[in-house]
Order: sequence, then C-alpha cells, then structure tokens
Amino acid sequence: MESKSIVLILLTASTLTAFSVPAVAGVASDSIAAAPNKGEERNVMLNASDATKPREIQIGLPSEDVNVYENGLPAVYSSSVHQLARHWRSDASLSNVGLLNPMESAIKTGNIAYSVDSYSNLGQKEFRGIINYHTNLFGWQNVDMNVSGGIGDRWLYTASIYQNFDPGSFNPKFTDYSDRTQIYHAGLSHRIEKCRISLIYKYSKSNGLGSMVNSAPFIYVGDGSVEEIPGFPLGTTSYAPAGGEFKYMDVMDGQIKTGRWGDFTNNQAHDVTALFDYTFGNGYMLNLSAKYMDAPHANYVDFGGSSIFQATAADNLFKEGSDTPYKGLAEGRRTWLHIGKVKNAMFTGELNKRIGSHDLRLGLNEWYYNLDYHSSSFQWTGTVSKYPDILIKHYDDGSSDQFRGFNELSPEFTRGSENKLAVYLTDSWDITPKLNVYAGGRLEYYRMSADQIPFERYPGFHIGDTHTYTDANGNSSTVTIAPRHIVKNKLNYAATLQATYRLTKNFGFTGDATVATRFPRINEYAGTGPTEEQYKRVTIPLIRGGITYANNWIDLASMVTYISKSNNIDQQNVTKPGTTQSKTTLLIYGIKTIGWTTSAEIHPFKGFNLHALFTYQKPTYNNYFIKSPFEGVPDLNANGNIVKEIPQILVELDPSYSINDKVRIWLSFRYFGKTYANLTNALYFNGRWETFGGVTWNVNKNMTVGATVINFLNQKGASGTINGAELLSKDEADKYKNYYMSGSYLRPFTVEFSATFRF
Repeated sequence: MESKSIVLILLTASTLTAFSVPAVAGVASDSIAAAPNKGEERNVMLNASDATKPREIQIGLPSEDVNVYENGLPAVYSSSVHQLARHWRSDASLSNVGLLNPMESAIKTGNIAYSVDSYSNLGQKEFRGIINYHTNLFGWQNVDMNVSGGIGDRWLYTASIYQNFDPGSFNPKFTDYSDRTQIYHAGLSHRIEKCRISLIYKYSKSNGLGSMVNSAPFIYVGDGSVEEIPGFPLGTTSYAPAGGEFKYMDVMDGQIKTGRWGDFTNNQAHDVTALFDYTFGNGYMLNLSAKYMDAPHANYVDFGGSSIFQATAADNLFKEGSDTPYKGLAEGRRTWLHIGKVKNAMFTGELNKRIGSHDLRLGLNEWYYNLDYHSSSFQWTGTVSKYPDILIKHYDDGSSDQFRGFNELSPEFTRGSENKLAVYLTDSWDITPKLNVYAGGRLEYYRMSADQIPFERYPGFHIGDTHTYTDANGNSSTVTIAPRHIVKNKLNYAATLQATYRLTKNFGFTGDATVATRFPRINEYAGTGPTEEQYKRVTIPLIRGGITYANNWIDLASMVTYISKSNNIDQQNVTKPGTTQSKTTLLIYGIKTIGWTTSAEIHPFKGFNLHALFTYQKPTYNNYFIKSPFEGVPDLNANGNIVKEIPQILVELDPSYSINDKVRIWLSFRYFGKTYANLTNALYFNGRWETFGGVTWNVNKNMTVGATVINFLNQKGASGTINGAELLSKDEADKYKNYYMSGSYLRPFTVEFSATFRF
C-alpha cells in the first residue's frame, strides 16, 4: 500500500507566518516553553522529495503515515489507500497550520508522531479575499483563493478554490500533468452569544502520478555516491513509458484486461464537517467536531524495479515492431494498480477548564473507517532510457509476452471496517512558578472487522482460483482462493508525563515519558496479514530528558531520547541479487533508537534570526529475520543493523533577515547524514544537503510577491532504497562498484515565483 522560530513557507499554497517556539530534543525538536497542548509549528512543507505533501519529521522510526489533522479530525483517516495529497493541501482555505508534538499526538490520536494541525478559515464580520498564485520554470501553475465575510450580525461565510496544474520537472507524455488537483470548500457559520456553529463542505478531485515518475536509473559508484547515466539527467528525465496500453490480471476475477498509464490515478472525495464551539459562563469551553467523508474513487499506481542487467541476444527481448533482439541495458519493472473506496464518520469532542493552577482537558474520539480495497500487480522488462520501451519476451515454444508475473508480487485485498472509541484526559499543572507538570492518558476500544485473503501469492493469483500449496515437509493441500473474515476487539492505551523545572531565570531542566500501543490495523491485512500467532500488540515508548537555556538573544534546548517500536509489520518485496526474480514476504520485527538533539533559536540583532538543530541518532533493527526464498541466497538476520533510509546525523540551519518591514530574505539548509539503502547495510548513500532559499517583498498592504529556489546547491543525489538490493550481503558489495541501479532522487534545481493579492 504511501526532521522554532520560522516563517512557514508553503510550497503548494500561501505564505503564512508561524509563531516562535523553542525546540526540544528527541530525535526532532518541539516546544517545551509552553504546555504541550499549545502545539508547535515548523516548516514542514519544505519537502525536497515531493511538493504536494508535508515532509516527514524524523523521530527515529520509519513513518507509518503522514499525520495531518483538519479542524481536530484526520484530513484522511489513513494514507495507505486514500492518499493525503489527493484530498488535503495547505491552501488559502486554512486560517492557521501548526504542529502537534509526539506527546500531544499520542494522547489525542493514539499515534506517537509529529502531526500537522490545521484549521479552516470560518470567516469574520468584514469581507476579506485572498488569491495566491505560484509558478516555476517547468511550467507549474497553481492558483488558490478564499473569500470570507459576514451576513448580518450572526452569520459568517467562507469559500475557497484550489487549482494545481503541475507538469512536473519533465513531460510524462501519457498525461498532461504529474499532478492535477482540484479542491473546493464552502462553509457557513452562525454565532449566538458564546456559541458558534459551522458547517463546511469539501470536494476534491485529484490525479497524481506519484511513484510512476519519481524513480530513475543511476550509477552507484561504490563509495556512497552516485553518478548520472550519460544522457539521463536525474530529476528532469522520465523513467516511465511514453504511453500505450498494458495488460493485467484483475485480482478480483482473474480476467486479463487492458489499461493505460494514468487511467488508475483517479481520486474523488466529498466530506461534510460540522463544528460547534461553546464557552460557558463558568469558564468551561466545549469544542465538538464531526465529519462524514465518502471517497468513491481512491486509486493510485506504484512502480518498482529490480536489477539492471545487460541484455544480449540470448535473452530474446525485442522492441515492439522489431525483429532484431535488443542488446543493451534493461531492468525488470513492477507495477501495482491500487483501487479503493473509502468512507468514514468521525467525531471528536473536547471540554476544557482552568481550575486554579490546573489546565484540564477531557476528550472523546469516535472514529469509524470503512474500506473496500484491492490491487493487481504485473511485471515487465524495460529499456534503461528516457521513456523506456516495454520489451517483448520471446520463448522457445514460440510464445511471447510483454507483461507477465500477473499478481505474483503482493496483490492485495481487504474489505471491512475499523472503529476507534477513545476517551482521553490531560492536565497541565503549574505546581510552582518554576515547576510545570503535564500529564495525560488515553484509553481506546478498537474493533476491526474485515475480509482478507491469507494465502501466499503466486503467478496467476486471483479470487476464485484453486491452488495447491506444498509446505516445507512436502505435504500438499488444495484450497480455493477466497476471502476469510476476521474480527478483533482490543483495548489500546497511551500515557504521557512531562516535567519542566526552571532552576534560574535562564536555566532549566525538562523530561518526559510517553507510551502508546495499538494492534494491527485493517490495511495490514491487505496482504497475507499476520497469523493468530503473529497478532501481537505494537508498543512504542518514548523517553526524553535534557536542559534548557534562554536569554534575550538565544533560546537553547538539549535532550537525550530513547524510542522503540515492537512488532512492526511490514510486507517486503525481496529480489534475488543480480536478477529480476522477486518474492513477497511478511515481516514482523522491532526497532529502537537512541538519539541526542540540540536546538537553538538565535537572534543576536534586530531583523536576524537563526534556527539551528543538530541530531545524532542510531536506529537499529531488533528481531529482524528474513528466510531467503531463493536457492543459493543465505537467510538475512538484520538484528543490530542500522534501519534503512533513516540518517544517523541530522542538521537544520534556517537563517532569515528582515531588511525592513517590507523585504525578508530566508534560507533553509537540511543535512541528512549517511543512510543505508538496503537491509544488510551493504549499500549506502553519502550525506546530502537539501537546500531552499527565498525572498518575500510586501509591496503594499494588498500585495506580496516572492521567489523561492529549491535545491540551489543543485545536488543530484539519490535517496531512499536501491531497487533489487534487499538481500545483497556486505561480502558482495564490492561487486556493485560502478554498478547501474535504480531508485528515488532529489527534486532538481527549481525556481518558483509567487504572488499574493488581498482584497
């Protein structure tokens, strides 16, 4: 199935000014000066990998999801099928965008993670309008606008339109845009004394190519660096076919069908949100949020790769229309077609009250999620070139095919629902003027009822097929591939405790401990799913402690952090090294991370500000074992290995200078240290800088213009994992010097221009 005091630069929408917050260590920074329920804000929209969604803020664990909340409720319940970027953008419809730290997120949502916390513009008595326009050197056109105001003394209205026409950094050819997204909002509010009632309708329609166009081939030098293949510039060259039809087997009925690239990227969703706020005379504040969402189309396409090889005449591969065997670089490619329908009904209520030195909050979640999802997979071989040709394989018996391996690699299916009913309580207690204690607890009843297919996949796998399986002892059994129903009723919990003590006016101590638990979710049953023996509680504890120091020119925090996760579930496609042979395996393992972070806000003179962050962390695997499905390839024991894709060193430097009240210059440097590109730690990428910079000019009270440069150091580095290298051993790493591989890469050097008009 998809790491302050800053100005929040929204690459997909308007420019908003964030409030100042000091940073706490963990393996990422957060606020400690204020109580945790005050939230925090960081430039999470500066994403060097994808301009359409927030970046993932590192906490030392692989991300389960990008968590974004809108008006106190999930913008999408889960991005595993209905992807976040298809239904939410940080646009002019929002009044503010903040960030929940892991403690706050654990109590309010049950998930330990940094979470984007956004709220809709509900209107005000006077009329206001705003139009944001963005473009770049590649032809991107983005317009979003909002109008809001009052009707009489009691009514408020708001309406927004978001339009994104993004061709990407190259022409994909089989469609006009890499991302074409439309989002519409309309809201009406009624105010009565201390009460406000709001109703908001939202409609989204989005087609995004995602992983179809974000991978490329390159030369892995062997020392952690990569070089471009001659004639294939990274970031500005398409590694997706130019177009044409493909064949696939529908996992639902086994029928061979045809399709076209881009036909399976349609997303549409409607949601209606009701908000109710009431302030009682005795100081109690009640906030209620309810939402119903229906996404009848939640579809996307995944591309993957295996090993690049030198094709010869003996491979019997031919370009379409040619009688001459293809000789040159080729790669086994994989495609997954994901088809989903999603519905959810969610409610959150919070009651707040200040009683003496206690700031109390009582909350309730009732979140229901219904999912109808399946995916079909197929494989093909393509040339390693711009707009690769899909090669035709000829066999000795005279047959041939262009698409093969139907549903061999992790086709998925699940249909059912899950429900979370939770109550939570927090208290921020000012014991003395110097000592604050924040505590919270959450108890959640979790129910999952789903159909799943718990059988190992094979070529030609589909519902209704009859297949004979043979176990390790040679015993055979014949089964009909059909869904089986599973029901789980469990209790999850989360708890947090933080203490902050100011020893002197400038110096203090802080520490916190948080734990959250959950059981496997419905999306984790889309593959073969965990067996009854594998069905175990997932536990994530987070412990942090350190010091703080602040004076009139610096605000500094330094902390040591421990975080771990048990019984993590992952479905891994593994490739036999040096070949295109792949198998899917279900893994359940643990991860633990010890980290140290120091973060500072420095403002030595008027107009200048610097946010600086340094993190060292060591995320390692625990109980990670893969039994090799390939003859001649040893089993993999990854215990103690560094977790792939997560850097051990992180650095953030964000200087900005306001020349006067109208002009501001800013830069953002993010360093990600050495990251391993496969499970065995045999291959790695050297550290890289992700860089952003810009200038904004407030021309007058009605107009602001700006320019932003992305990747101004023009780094060409790769990131993520290397296709086909999952089981490659360290002893074999030397064989991969100056080796052709494929993987993901950084966004290319890009200049963007923006203008904001207020009326």
